[in-house]
Amino acid sequence: MSLTHEICIDSVAGAIAAEKAGAQRVELCTALFDGGLTPTLGTVRAALAAVSSIRVHVIIRPRGGDFIFDEHEIAAMEHDVALARDAGVHGVVIGALTPDGAVDRPVTERLIAAAGGLPVTFHRAFDMTADPFAALETLVELGVARVLTSGQDASALEGAPLIAELVRRAGDRIVVMPGGGINDRNVARVVAETGAREIHFAALSEAPSPAVHRNPYPFMGGELRRPEYQRLVTTGAGIAAVMDAAH
Repeated sequence: MSLTHEICIDSVAGAIAAEKAGAQRVELCTALFDGGLTPTLGTVRAALAAVSSIRVHVIIRPRGGDFIFDEHEIAAMEHDVALARDAGVHGVVIGALTPDGAVDRPVTERLIAAAGGLPVTFHRAFDMTADPFAALETLVELGVARVLTSGQDASALEGAPLIAELVRRAGDRIVVMPGGGINDRNVARVVAETGAREIHFAALSEAPSPAVHRNPYPFMGGELRRPEYQRLVTTGAGIAAVMDAAH
């Protein structure tokens, strides 16, 4: 069985690394520390210009935190979907919930309409739904192409039993794509235990900043922060290691 590999990235360099490693698709985000937010239009356009054989899907999520959005956030997401579509992306990644943990059907319908026929992935907002099987059926009814899930657990490996049942129930109606904590040590188990045909993972490694002058006092983030002069970069070797292990 052939696998489709989707790489979660936050840079144009990540898209290039994923293409060179032989992945089929990327999910382009920013702010991976927050679970992935909408990248700038400039980043989207630069990524599309830098690669040719890999599909670029873009996450549309205006902020971190929960997935219950007000009217202004919904309007912003509609605009961002339309901008990404007009830029030439190959798909968009969305997610919206009601306060009681159901898929927000009206909001999802609006974002699907804004996508204008592009394939739509429902992201890991799915893992916060109260009834994953009901949510799955809603997404099928709405015509969503795939759902990204860790099986409502801390990682896709821990959530594998639920993912397997979702895969079984989904059949050929919608793709159920495991994601969350997948690496070269566990990917084969995730694939074997879930029966999934697509997998989603990041391949990030620490890289030092090229800054020579460093001020150790100020920080650009809040109290919970990583070192100021440290980068996380997507590496081709990391992607290849997971892809090889999956097979």
